[in-house]
Amino acid sequence: MKNITLPIRFGIVTSACLMAYFLILSLMGKHTNVFFSLFNGVITGFGIYETIKYTKLRLGKEFSYGKGFTAGVTTGFVATLLFTVFFALYATELDVDFLDELSKVWSKDYANFEGIVFFTVAIMGFATALVLTLSFMQLFKTSNNPKK
Repeated sequence: MKNITLPIRFGIVTSACLMAYFLILSLMGKHTNVFFSLFNGVITGFGIYETIKYTKLRLGKEFSYGKGFTAGVTTGFVATLLFTVFFALYATELDVDFLDELSKVWSKDYANFEGIVFFTVAIMGFATALVLTLSFMQLFKTSNNPKK
């Protein structure tokens, strides 16, 4: 359990940053523009990178690819789960017109538009977390090549 507390803490902080960014966008009326969601990857990436970096510092020589990968994915998945719950609460309770505004950007030809939007937010977050973790682990893994 002790090995997973750092990624969970970083995941909570990362999700708080994602929520703050979304709320700032909503204050400016830009939260329906899908282009601005690209910055979510930067926020998530920073959280994952820092988690892997601190995990490597804490474990030292015991650090392995598997431990770093687990830490990064855990951070990304916790952040995604918390942000998806926040997003669902925001869209259904805080700003009930949000999904109607969003449907103007997307086509609302689907029977369950809400479910599709929430599923999309979750899948995008999980995919981003996985890809960024795999990318960052290339920086942190130990090389098997002999040094010359």
